[in-house]
Amino acid sequence: MSRMKKSLRRLLTLTMAAFSAMTMMTFQAFADEPYHTYNYDAWGDTVPSQSAYRVKETFSGKEIGLAKLSDSSDPLYVSDNASDILSNSKDLFLDDERKEFWIADTGNHRILRLDENLQIIGRYYGVTGDTKIAVDKDTGLSKFNTPQGVYVHTSSITGDLYAYIADAENQRVVKAKVKSPTELELVQEYVKPKSALYESKTFKPSKIVVDNAENVYAVVKSVNTGSVQFSKDGSFTGFYGANRVEATAAVIAQKLWRKIASNEQIEGMTRNVPSEYANFDIDNDGFIYTVTETSTNTDAVKKLNPAGYNIWDNDVGNEYKFGDVTNDNQNLQSNIWFKPKLTDIVVSNNRNINVLDYTTGRIFQYDKLCNLICIFGNKNTANQKGSFVAPNAVESFDNNVYVLDGSKNDITVFTETTFGQILHHAYELYDEGKYAESEKVWREVINRDGGYTTAYVGLGKAALNHNQYKKALKYFKIAYDQDDYDKAFEYAREDFLRENFTLLICITIGVIVLLVVIVKLVKKKLKAKPKKAKEGK
Repeated sequence: MSRMKKSLRRLLTLTMAAFSAMTMMTFQAFADEPYHTYNYDAWGDTVPSQSAYRVKETFSGKEIGLAKLSDSSDPLYVSDNASDILSNSKDLFLDDERKEFWIADTGNHRILRLDENLQIIGRYYGVTGDTKIAVDKDTGLSKFNTPQGVYVHTSSITGDLYAYIADAENQRVVKAKVKSPTELELVQEYVKPKSALYESKTFKPSKIVVDNAENVYAVVKSVNTGSVQFSKDGSFTGFYGANRVEATAAVIAQKLWRKIASNEQIEGMTRNVPSEYANFDIDNDGFIYTVTETSTNTDAVKKLNPAGYNIWDNDVGNEYKFGDVTNDNQNLQSNIWFKPKLTDIVVSNNRNINVLDYTTGRIFQYDKLCNLICIFGNKNTANQKGSFVAPNAVESFDNNVYVLDGSKNDITVFTETTFGQILHHAYELYDEGKYAESEKVWREVINRDGGYTTAYVGLGKAALNHNQYKKALKYFKIAYDQDDYDKAFEYAREDFLRENFTLLICITIGVIVLLVVIVKLVKKKLKAKPKKAKEGK
């Protein structure tokens, strides 16, 4: 009996220990995700949603390996007092070909080069060669001064690697050949254009992209006429893809008033000018994507063709919305109202578009058709994984998303959850038009998140593909997808007419014959009434 009691006691102890461990693991799991994930329903209202991403790791200067810069035995050694932390870093760039990350470590006036595991493999404090900026006597370098942007490009002709740096306070964009893990050799400097078209007094570039023809596009502070464009040889070729002025009530009123106002009154009016870009990215097809930080719906996110035209132009009837789409945006955790500030954009190899909101610390991910896939991340002063203070840049590599925080001085790596994997697979099939193949995957999405609106659209299109129009109408109605509902209704009507054509013809002929008979009987009856009246008389 005593043995049995001991066994029961031991079993109970083990059970309680296991329960406690699972509870602690659960708390830890919630602690790792310090934000509420949500999406939007058909009416544009926020609804809770499954998380598509979770925090995998966070890399500070220590994890990156910046201590090597002050280790005299290491090939990357700089000096004994070289900073081993990031400082107000402004940009993060992924070199797809080499699977390397580059950081504009702005506060430390340097560029860092990391491998795919975010371990340092190179560092650059300036460039060698013939330059317009003074050369430091001790290092022989034309040193960087507050670099805010970095872009890396491999020559399709020579295969050489080139780094482009937005050297803001030196008022130049540098193109340099990467000679080694510690040396950049100057190839070209892009400076303030000597052109009447360039009206700004300064030239402080903050971000750069380069197309396949090696044309350089620079976002420059104080320039609101688009990005400043240079040819490969450094000559200024104009401005690219300017934003429009948002047509607010005040702007429209001022435009009308200008038509009747005097010259003195017009001179005293405030000029309405376009907003400056905050950042941009370029995809493998040469399309440039831009984001604008100001709280505006006009040109907040654009996709520009080589001519600088926005192919997502809402003026032609498209309904593209980015970031939080509600009129009054609210932080679901702190209950504080806010204004979005879209600060960076990156297009991944699978063509998903990630947009970073500086105000909320959220990443809004879209497919190539601009359907919102998921929302994750959060802005929080608490030192929690997955939350940010100054989220300055976003990047994407494989299925991971990387966010650079200029205040916490680290990089947060997000990886897919099981729900995220299913979701991305569904969108991949959906975007390729494989609606039938996507049906099973969309059902799995709904099993995990019954409020995911796009899943019902996917099921509706799968039903259409199988000519199941009634089922398609049901799914489109749930998703409140009016356009696809109308299309399905039209198909259903055509299908009904086709299947019942003979019956409908017979009914139509029968109705016509019946009407003819009725008309004849009525006429006969009307003729018979006067005759009876005459006989009675």
